Order: sequence, then structure tokens, then C-alpha cells
Amino acid sequence: MDDAVREKILSKKVYDDPPSPDLLKHLGELIEYYDRVHGFMAGHVAEASKILREMVENAELRIASFTANIVATGLRGLLALAIKRGVFNIIVTTTGTIDHDVAKALSTGYFKGKFDYDDLFLEEHEIYRLGNILIPKENYGPVIEGLVRKIFEKNREKYENAELAPYELLWEVGRELPDENSILRAAWNKRVPVIVPGFYDGSFGTNVYWVSRLYNVDVDLRKDQELMETMFFKDNLASGAVIIGGGISKHHVIWWSQFHGGLKYAVYITTAMEYDGSLSGARTREAISWGKLKKDAKHVVVYSDATIVLPIILSSVL
Repeated sequence: MDDAVREKILSKKVYDDPPSPDLLKHLGELIEYYDRVHGFMAGHVAEASKILREMVENAELRIASFTANIVATGLRGLLALAIKRGVFNIIVTTTGTIDHDVAKALSTGYFKGKFDYDDLFLEEHEIYRLGNILIPKENYGPVIEGLVRKIFEKNREKYENAELAPYELLWEVGRELPDENSILRAAWNKRVPVIVPGFYDGSFGTNVYWVSRLYNVDVDLRKDQELMETMFFKDNLASGAVIIGGGISKHHVIWWSQFHGGLKYAVYITTAMEYDGSLSGARTREAISWGKLKKDAKHVVVYSDATIVLPIILSSVL
């Protein structure tokens, strides 16, 4: 490994700072422009903004669902800001989100790269590549493992022989992260539960599996489901969701939403197509057939890279 070459490659950091108030104002003006020109996805972005504003005003349950890849980008700080401002009161995501949030908070961070970098070269220089984002190996696994061990040791007496809810453990993680752009810290401060249905599918979950056995702790995934039951099983519940990407986090949201008659508001942001029958590409209208969206729900699908449109859409409620 050539340290000088590695240092040069890792020279441009990815920043998580959310948009300034002035920029949010200008993004709001852009939405108005999109609404006027109504050009293909521009019209969908404007519609998504309208639905989101109504959702924040009227929905008791306001859900954000997203995959981990966008947390590796600087959108992490924007999502944290949305939690702080009360836009969402429950998060459903993947274990990779926890990995990236912890790794960014407790290391020197992630760095700008390119999609066409030589991955054999990167491997030789101990650098992970996530799209066009670069992650030094020392900023990932060891950082996450260290925090998991610290939390279990710190709470040894409280956790030993206990049954622990994953969302409560994630609040404890958030309390330990000294980063105002952290999603988990914002969730802890606002007591917003972070639900991870595929809990063990990542570094954080795997380390919890190993370390919890040393302290005889049962991390009980059923407790997350019990919490969702209390939140979703309500008559006349008005609920809404912004669903970014697909996969297990998307399905978990719409699956639980059927039990109170479906979402009243839904905004999907995706780059997946529906022709292959995948859930990631399934449109909002398909969810109506399952009872996961109400028949009269307000809904829209925005086909775009979330790093481009999410700041615009969220600007209307921040």
C-alpha cells in the first residue's frame, strides 16, 4: 500500500451539513417553478412537495423509509434535520444506515470518489467503494465494533439477563454519538423510534449478535414489532410515508400500513422500474390493490436519484 497515493485519493471529504435556511428558501422557489413548468418529473417533484406538506399538517403517523446508501452521502445531515424539525416520527431503515451513521460520527468520515475507480487498486489500499463514495477500512468495521462493545460494557448491569428492544438500543447509540448531523442522535433527542427489520444484516447487527451473548442479553426483535403494533393498529389513523428506494424497509412500512386501512399520503422516490415485478419498482397504485394505500390516498412516484430531489422536496417542510 502506498500511503501517499492513499492520502491523495482520500483528500476530498463528503460533508453532512444540511442546507442553510437561505438555500431551503431558494429550493422552495424552485418547487414553485417546477409546478408552473410541469415538466415530466418536475411536476411529480412539485406534487410530492404538496403531499408532504399536507402529510406533516394532518397525519398522526409520519414515516420515513430509506435504504442505507443515501446515508453514506451528505443527505445524512438533511435526514437528521427532518427528524429534529418533527417532519417524521418513525424511521424504518436498514442496518447499513446504522453502520454509516456510527462510522461517520466517530471517524474522519467518508470521501469523494468516482464510479469508475479501479476496485482492485482500492482493495490494495484498504478503501471500500460505495458507488462514488470512498470509505477507509479503519473508518468502518473497527469503529462500529468499538461502539457496540462500549455500550454493552457501559450498561452491563442494566442489560445483563435483560430483554432489550432494538429501537431502545439504537436510542442508546444515538446518545453516544457526538455529531449533530447524526440520524440516531436526532432520533434519540426526539424519541423517534428507528426500526430496522433486517437487524442482523450489517456490521452493527452482527456485532450486537456477538457481543450481546457475552453479556447474556436478549435483543428481542419482537419488541420492535410490538411498538409498531401500538403505533399502526389504530382506528381512523391518518398516516403518511416518504419512501426512498425499496427493499425490506419499504415493504415493512406498507405491510404494517394495511392494518389500519392503508397510508393516506405516500411519496415514493426511486430509480427502479416496475416491469420486473420487484417491490423496489412497484408504484404507489400497486399498493392500493393490497390495501396498503387507501383508495383515496394522495400519492406520487418521483423517478430520480434521491440525492438530487430529496433536498428540494423536504425544503417545503423545513
